[in-house]
Amino acid sequence: QVQLVESGGGLVQAGGSLRLSCAASGRTFGSHSMGWFRQAPGKEREFVAVLSASGGSTDYADSVKGRFTISRGNAKNTVYLQMNSLKPEDTAVYYCTAKLGEITRATMPDDRIYNYWGQGTQVTVSS
Repeated sequence: QVQLVESGGGLVQAGGSLRLSCAASGRTFGSHSMGWFRQAPGKEREFVAVLSASGGSTDYADSVKGRFTISRGNAKNTVYLQMNSLKPEDTAVYYCTAKLGEITRATMPDDRIYNYWGQGTQVTVSS
């Protein structure tokens, strides 16, 4: 059974940093593109960042560019999201996601193309 388990969320003051982790199990994820979405209260789920299966392509939402960095562990079954200079508007539940194979930049922000989702981890940024 495929599982994506997020960790690392919490409460942080504006300007602070958090590092989210997502551990994937149940199959080998070396051929999967992996990424992060988030959902704030009363809002739709939105794209945050993604790393292609080969590691050759990354994409970020404009709202997080320059502040967030997505990376992958050596074993390829773990993906991280380093979040710096956090703002209150970054407050949301953050979800890890994965899709078998490569994805194009045009489709990266589309949550419908992803095969697997974690349960989410809460990030709260206080002002």
